[in-house]
Amino acid sequence: MKQTEIEIKELKGHLAQMWSLVEQQVRKSFEAVVVFDQDLAHEIISREKSVNAQELVVDHHCENFIALFNPVAVDLRFVLSLLKINNNLERIGDFAESIALFTAHHQTKVIAPELLKQLQLKKMFDTVLKMMDQARTALAREDSRLASRVLGLDDAVDLIHRDAVPVLAAYITAHPDETVEVMGIHNVVRRVERMGDRLSNIAEDIVFYVDAKELRHTAYTQLPKEEK
Repeated sequence: MKQTEIEIKELKGHLAQMWSLVEQQVRKSFEAVVVFDQDLAHEIISREKSVNAQELVVDHHCENFIALFNPVAVDLRFVLSLLKINNNLERIGDFAESIALFTAHHQTKVIAPELLKQLQLKKMFDTVLKMMDQARTALAREDSRLASRVLGLDDAVDLIHRDAVPVLAAYITAHPDETVEVMGIHNVVRRVERMGDRLSNIAEDIVFYVDAKELRHTAYTQLPKEEK
């Protein structure tokens, strides 16, 4: 096995660790906000340091790979894509932490079952986790078609986010005393939608790596959305 192949295998291993950390954060953030588990929320907040540290590990190895091997063609696309994927995963981790911060410091009770059902929050999280799983598999298999299917799943996440606004407005009208908390729930929905956007970015990066095809800023993608 060539030295470059050894290094690429190590890079993939470091990214896999990052992916696993972030996926756990996303899963736990959903559980924390739905069952109002503040202890779990604090655990998520604490684990964000591990996500940030792993991001630096991946970045460091990518930079060393470029410096040592001066890669070209597919190897260059691979390492550049990994840098972008790594950054997008870190941002997804940030969104999971933001949801946990709401649960830990602002949420006061379990979300009303009827509101939770109308918001389709579970479906939204499940779709994001499916996107994560498909994107990870697409990268491992170097399967650009599977990566492209992730973009279609993001459309479903966007639709749920769009439909959440009138649902929340109606709930506030019926329960004006819960306005502040409902606005926090809206921010949770927004964070999950942002996760979907970042996973779309990851899918585009995989297509770029595998097919040398740039999907950003084309008719198939949306313009980046403001993140707050």
